[in-house]
Amino acid sequence: MTTTNTTTPTTDPLLSVEALRTQFQTEDGTVTAVDDVSFALERGEVMGIVGESGAGKSVTAKSIMRLVPYPGEIVSGSIRFDGEDLLERSEKEMQRVRGNEIALIPQDPMTSLNPVLTVGQQIIETVRLHQDVSESEAREVAIDAMEEVEIPDPESRIDEYPHEFSGGMRQRVLIAIGLACEPDLIIADEPTTALDVTTQAKILELLNDLRETHDVAILMITHNLGVVAQTCDRVGVMYAGNLVETGPVTDIFDRPRHPYTRTLIDAIPEVGANRNRLYALDGSMPDLQALPDGCNFADRCPHATDDCRVGPDPELEAVPGAPGARAACIRTDELDLSEPAVGDGTGHRRREEHTEPLLEVRNLEKHFPAGDGLFGNLSFTRTDGGSLTLERRYVKAVDGVSFTINRGETVGLVGESGCGKSTVARTVMQLLEPTGGEVYFDGHPLHDLGKSKIRSLRQEMQIIFQDPKSSLNPRKTVGQIIGRGMEKHGIATGDEKRERIETLLERVGLQAGDIDKYPHQFSGGQQQRIAIANALAVEPDLIVCDEPVSALDVSVQAQILNLLDDIQDEFGLSYLFISHNISVVQHLCDRVAVMYLGKIAEFGSVEQVFEPPYHPYTESLLSAVPHANPDARTERILLEGTVPSPLDPPSGCPFHTRCPKKIGPECERDEPRPEPVGENDDHTIACHLSCEAMSEPLVGRSSESEAKQL
Repeated sequence: MTTTNTTTPTTDPLLSVEALRTQFQTEDGTVTAVDDVSFALERGEVMGIVGESGAGKSVTAKSIMRLVPYPGEIVSGSIRFDGEDLLERSEKEMQRVRGNEIALIPQDPMTSLNPVLTVGQQIIETVRLHQDVSESEAREVAIDAMEEVEIPDPESRIDEYPHEFSGGMRQRVLIAIGLACEPDLIIADEPTTALDVTTQAKILELLNDLRETHDVAILMITHNLGVVAQTCDRVGVMYAGNLVETGPVTDIFDRPRHPYTRTLIDAIPEVGANRNRLYALDGSMPDLQALPDGCNFADRCPHATDDCRVGPDPELEAVPGAPGARAACIRTDELDLSEPAVGDGTGHRRREEHTEPLLEVRNLEKHFPAGDGLFGNLSFTRTDGGSLTLERRYVKAVDGVSFTINRGETVGLVGESGCGKSTVARTVMQLLEPTGGEVYFDGHPLHDLGKSKIRSLRQEMQIIFQDPKSSLNPRKTVGQIIGRGMEKHGIATGDEKRERIETLLERVGLQAGDIDKYPHQFSGGQQQRIAIANALAVEPDLIVCDEPVSALDVSVQAQILNLLDDIQDEFGLSYLFISHNISVVQHLCDRVAVMYLGKIAEFGSVEQVFEPPYHPYTESLLSAVPHANPDARTERILLEGTVPSPLDPPSGCPFHTRCPKKIGPECERDEPRPEPVGENDDHTIACHLSCEAMSEPLVGRSSESEAKQL
């Protein structure tokens, strides 16, 4: 739900950026990453900056902080903060501003936190740097800051190290560091990109609370338009280093004034929407070293005319009749962009019924030994009689998972980080040896086959990883990467191999001439296309997609999802699709398995899982999805606590420690088994509640563990 800013602005804005230009001097020429950017931010206001990767969002943030890395430099413009131009301050003066008056929350907390210092030491260091307080006083400030961002038991956890915190809790630590000195402005650079929906919802609620209680202004940099719609007052849309549109968040989503904004909104897969083909913006961002004549967006714009391709790039100007709205488009007055763009009309998703099993997983288990000390995973435990006994301890990452994937079908695995999704994928692929259970692929018992036989079957089972940059060999060309599998499995060699690679590259939306390029010469979305081509090269029947679009912006995400759709239809592939993005799963998948703490809580078709009755955990996941509609009033169910440790899982229902619908001792005592919902054997839920109780919404419902509502 959008929080409207009720703060009465002062005469001067807190932050005023005017005609900012930031350039990087490279061997190939000058790259203008931020070009003539101007905007203002009032006290207590939240402004979102959105756009594709490479648009200049993060460089804008670093410019405000005066943290642009070499060989970059701010060449012109002004950055006035609280009435003073930051560009006129010395580096020593800026060190007093950073962290004290302006705080930065970076995207990746694990690389931003020092792994050899406790979180307390890192917060205390910031406090003592900017405030004249003793060590003990700084520690109290740090504890208060951790408590304010809702880190449980801050008095003891202050002495823990970053690796002892979950991803969401590490992000809270970064926010605590930023809050410790009570700044006036927080710059949040993609603060929720890598987080699952429940953790993301908590972080967004926290930022909203901080804004209301401390009157903190927030500059939210993100490619998630759902986050912008639910948290921001105003929006700035960036493209090729420029702001192409700014305005109130409601106006931006109701009636965008720039075609680029319209395409970004249309590319979002919405929960509850139809599953037609996504609108995907063709092409990519222009080369910032050689920008085209006229509008930078003209070559990709569905509304461009010849006039758009001559003269200078349009300036950001006020839109008549729309208070606070500005757009950089010469056709703003004549275009009505209030309705979604119409795609090419092809590719309405075919939801055929698939009944021939390709992959069967039965009671799959993967337990990792806990501990690597003197006694390995042996530990002493005290029996009921009081005596000590040695027992082996295991992390039960996957604990009795069963599902099937039929030929030509897509099955999704969803759940919070740490629930076991990726471990399921790697164990199914036999990249990890299962502890127990059975895995059948096309009738072959993978759990009983030797390694040599499994290697031969890997031709038919491929995997696409989340980060293509780390999965593609940087020392090999695209042709060498894709061709290796072809040679290994005897599919093609020599000229035939090269022809097949060039055809594959064109099939995934690249150029045949890209065959001799290296991975670093491609954008993130293009690298993911190379990874898809690499998986297709050996003509598999099953592709495991492990978070393949989680780090991509919405336009590239739409391109990749449409590509996966097209390839599935063309080759009859099956997918195991792993994601924490509920919207993407609903759009792409035929059936869905909801995982929690190594077990499947609910399994069924997309329609069955996303409509009541559903497991309370599924309900909480769905409620946490930020909808790209500022007017949508979503009742978020913010689960208390975090996922329990798989080293010591709770008795009974694994979800009972956080369940807002827990009904009594049976939830704590007895583990529920998957049961059909009504007479439908295809839809199963592991819960002690009746279907009627599961269908009852949490709003206004009293329970042992009240659900917080936002």
